[in-house]
Amino acid sequence: MRALSTAATGMLAQQLNVDVISNNIANLNTTGFKRSRAEFQDLLYQNVERPGSQSSTAGTIVPSGIQIGVGVQTAGTYRITDQGSIEVTGNQFDLAINGRGFFRVTLPDGQDAFTRAGSFQLNEQGQFVTPEGFLIQPITAIPQDATSVTVNSQGEIQATLDGQVQPQLLGQFDLAIFPNEAGLESIGSSLFLETQASGPANLQTPGVPGFGEIQQGFLERANVNAVSELTQLITAQRAFELNSTVIQTADQMLQAANQIGN
Repeated sequence: MRALSTAATGMLAQQLNVDVISNNIANLNTTGFKRSRAEFQDLLYQNVERPGSQSSTAGTIVPSGIQIGVGVQTAGTYRITDQGSIEVTGNQFDLAINGRGFFRVTLPDGQDAFTRAGSFQLNEQGQFVTPEGFLIQPITAIPQDATSVTVNSQGEIQATLDGQVQPQLLGQFDLAIFPNEAGLESIGSSLFLETQASGPANLQTPGVPGFGEIQQGFLERANVNAVSELTQLITAQRAFELNSTVIQTADQMLQAANQIGN
């Protein structure tokens, strides 16, 4: 009976759907987090009678045929890169990207990673780093005698030194964008890696056409809508229960058929 295996694929699909939704809800307060959406496709169909085939020697054509689906499969988990809301923090080392773009991060193995989470800190050399201590590119060192640090919308890093009135330009952040941001590989810690699916990184100065601007003293919140996610969670739960009901019904029908046969 096809209904048993078909409903089983539906239960597995909705289980994965709940996993994706739960990860979105779990990261509701994760800085720069981008929510994901599970996408599904129907499986191959069994053609009992193919549409368009001849139904008689007179050349009459079957208008719709008989096709029986065998279930659902996961097509992918699509990352939605919509802008999250900007939240004021007042911390001079917190940077938010308003628009498209990613900060560049150097991993311990020398590989470039990319992030939207701008909750940066300074290491022992006065360089901008992530909470894990990974360097932000381009590397800029803040002098120890700096009384204040400012980052303008174009990413220029300026510091006012002790005893000086005019701020000193120390460096400038750049931003990376990709042809397909959903194709980036997530490695955790709000970091992404470039892949063939994402395309190569395009580095430019913040604020140029097509690139976002940097806002100092702000952080980007996750683009997760709690109400929407809970609604989808309930829908996924109901779909799971319906598929479970199909299996129970198919099992009862098979039991009745066996009793008649006996």
